[in-house]
Amino acid sequence: MRTSTTARPKRGELWLVRFPFTDLTSAKLRPCLVWATYGQDVIVLGLFSRVPTGALQRTWVLVEARHAQFGATGLAQTSLLRAEKIAVIHQSVFRRKLGSLPQDLMTRAERAIKAALHLS
Repeated sequence: MRTSTTARPKRGELWLVRFPFTDLTSAKLRPCLVWATYGQDVIVLGLFSRVPTGALQRTWVLVEARHAQFGATGLAQTSLLRAEKIAVIHQSVFRRKLGSLPQDLMTRAERAIKAALHLS
């Protein structure tokens, strides 16, 4: 199943995609945050359901189920956005739009990606 030609990922949206493993041996269906689009290629950040105990790294953003706007995300449970898990993927691996990340969490994601890329 591919995205429809009218459904184009936009910055700040959460989508279900085939997200590649870092060793490129496989991919797993998981939510991601759309960071930027360039034609058919899209830069995304991975979201993960396993949230470790203890302090969060500077490159992580916790998307909590108790957040006032969590319903808008389309996520099923508290998730961890890991800004160091960056991928450039083709639009054809996008499955469906889940929702959008609230603005306050987008601001945190921006700080996290700057930390991941050693820009701050």
